[in-house]
Amino acid sequence: MRVNSPCTNLIAGSFVLAAAIFTAGTPLRAQQAHALAITVKGNHFQPASLSAPANQPLSITIKNLDATPMEFESVSLRVEKVIGPGASGTVHVRPLAAGSYEFFDDFHQQTRGVLVVR
Repeated sequence: MRVNSPCTNLIAGSFVLAAAIFTAGTPLRAQQAHALAITVKGNHFQPASLSAPANQPLSITIKNLDATPMEFESVSLRVEKVIGPGASGTVHVRPLAAGSYEFFDDFHQQTRGVLVVR
């Protein structure tokens, strides 16, 4: 017959408390990002308009097919990323409310596009 001592109860209680602390702030399931892709060629985005679902995180992969670097930037999306010639890069965007969000190439201001979130 085993008798629970105060020490055993303290140790068991500590493990339960530690498990509660570590899992309290952890979501049960992380929301997967909606993946989008865009290319830049001849200082134009292809496609120039992207669409995405509202309230879901996004990952946007940009492939630069031009011979010069570009900087994918958006004030409203709060992202910017320099992408070298012939290279790709990915930006991660927080879940967004429905609306239109402009993006551009900061090195070539005429290169513009829009993300439409529904």
